[in-house]
Amino acid sequence: MEQILNHPWEISEKEAIVLQYRLAEKVIKQDEFTEVNYVAGVDVAYSKRSDSLIAAVVILDVNSLKPVESVVIEDKVRFPYVPGLFSFRELPPIVKAFKRIKIKPDLIVCDGQGIAHPRRFGLACHLGVLLDTPTIGCGKTRLIGTFVEPESQRGSYSPLIDNSEVIGKVLRSQNNVKPIFVSIGHRISLETSCNWILELSPKYRLPETTRQADHLVKTTLT
Repeated sequence: MEQILNHPWEISEKEAIVLQYRLAEKVIKQDEFTEVNYVAGVDVAYSKRSDSLIAAVVILDVNSLKPVESVVIEDKVRFPYVPGLFSFRELPPIVKAFKRIKIKPDLIVCDGQGIAHPRRFGLACHLGVLLDTPTIGCGKTRLIGTFVEPESQRGSYSPLIDNSEVIGKVLRSQNNVKPIFVSIGHRISLETSCNWILELSPKYRLPETTRQADHLVKTTLT
C-alpha cells in the first residue's frame, strides 16, 4: 500500500504546525467509500530501554473481526514529544508498515485523534490524507474540547465541542464503561465513524482494531 501524498518528516516544530494547517484543508468530512471488507488497526508503543518504537498494522476481516495480515516495524524516535504533533513522531514507522501490507484496507481505525485536534489535523487525519483512505480517530482520552457525560448505555453519545464546533462524539461503546472519543479522520462522516466503532466493538470498550494492534506491539516489545 503506497502513499498518495508525500512530505518530508525531518522538519522543525514550527514547520510541522504550518504543514498541519495546510494539510487540514485536504480532509474530507463525508463518506467517500462503499463496501468495507477489510479494516486496519494501527498502534505504536515505545521501548522503555531505548529510543526505539514499535508500530503495528493489523488487517481484520470485517465479518469475523479476525486478523488476516499484520506487519510490525521497529524504528528510532526522530521527532520530539510535542502534544498535538504526535503524528510526526509516530507516522513514519506506521507508513513503512503500510507499505508492506498486501491486503489493502477499506477503512483504517487509529488509536488517536482525527479532527478533534487544535488544528483539526490529528494522527488519523494525517494518515488518511497520506494514504487517501477512509480513516477514523478513536482515542481513549480527550485531547481538546468539552462535553457532557453520555448516558451509561452502549451507543449513547454526546458531542465533543471546541469553539462552538462539533469536533467529535464521546461514545459509550459498552454499558457502564468509560466513553471513547471518536472523530473524523478522512473520507468519512462523524455519524458513520461512530457506527463503525460500535460495529468493531462487540464485546469490549475498545474496537477490535485497536485491541489487536495494541496486543501485537506489546508482545513485540516483551
